[in-house]
Amino acid sequence: MSAARPLTALRALAVTATLPLLLTACGYGSNADDSSKENVSAKGKALSTDTVKIGYFGNLTHGTALVGRQQGIFQKELKGTKAQYATFNAGPSEIEALNAGSIDIGWIGPSPSINGYTKSKGTSLRIIGGSASGGVKLVVDPKKIKSLDDVKGKKIATPQLGNTQDVAFLNWIAEQGWKVDANSGKGDVSVVRTDNKITPDAFKSGSIDGAWVPEPTASKLVAEGGKVLLDESTLWPDKKFVITNIIVSQKFLKAHPDVVEAVLRGSVKTNQWIDAHPDEAKAAANKQLEKDSGKALPPNVLDPAWKSIEFTDDPLASTLDSEAAHAVKAGLLQKPDLAGIYDLKPLNKVLKAAGESPVDDAGLGVK
Repeated sequence: MSAARPLTALRALAVTATLPLLLTACGYGSNADDSSKENVSAKGKALSTDTVKIGYFGNLTHGTALVGRQQGIFQKELKGTKAQYATFNAGPSEIEALNAGSIDIGWIGPSPSINGYTKSKGTSLRIIGGSASGGVKLVVDPKKIKSLDDVKGKKIATPQLGNTQDVAFLNWIAEQGWKVDANSGKGDVSVVRTDNKITPDAFKSGSIDGAWVPEPTASKLVAEGGKVLLDESTLWPDKKFVITNIIVSQKFLKAHPDVVEAVLRGSVKTNQWIDAHPDEAKAAANKQLEKDSGKALPPNVLDPAWKSIEFTDDPLASTLDSEAAHAVKAGLLQKPDLAGIYDLKPLNKVLKAAGESPVDDAGLGVK
């Protein structure tokens, strides 16, 4: 079995993480989940700490975390060490929680990972694994936009200034030879930064003509009559690019490597289970989403969203480097030094034990 597993899922913008200079402008918060609601008990002797605090977004792109929690896979690997969970709406608040010690390990998108690492001058976090690829689409009103050329002059939403999808769309615009001021969003295309929760209503009202968004927002727009004009995966080599990876506090990694390894084992085993049981995994992810948010996704949104994500243990490191370069090109980020952002030794140890191939850090690993 390869480390990358095509599957289904969402890439809900839970990846709305902003780049460095935008961190303080974000108004998102986090909601700590009551660990007493967990059905799976910590059993056996605790590892090197009694608890580990795990963060993730309530989005399908974080399907590994959703399924691994719901199925009790993480807790089983942690034995007597209790897994405590917190859910987040966007990357900046999760990075703040990691820096404050409110979480130890988190599922998060590439932009906030870059942000957290560069803002701390390489001292706050490491990326220790992959989780998901894909699940981002340009969805448009087919009455207004019939071809990619028609995007010029239209109003297209992205989730947040400087977030992963915003950077991708700005880069795509530049490749068309069109001009847009990255900060104001004004130019040959009007880039309208809109919270994913609001985007479907804005699309329905006609105040935007389309959106470059992750799942399940993309599928929600299709349910409102939108048409997928472009799948971002088609723009990447092998149609793969990182949308969600796993980070850990460097302090926690140093103090509790056995716990980190246990969480990574849980992640690898969860991805294996998702691969072997796609329909059950989809239902499990939706069940956890309902528990976290109070509302499950309907089938006409859940099904296509789930199909558009690939869950993978591979962090797809070379694409993270490319995403950082796109942000620099757009003028939203100064050229970052990403050397040492990855530490994939624990993951490769787990993969070897599972009989799977090692993954590569694209030369950005800790020495």
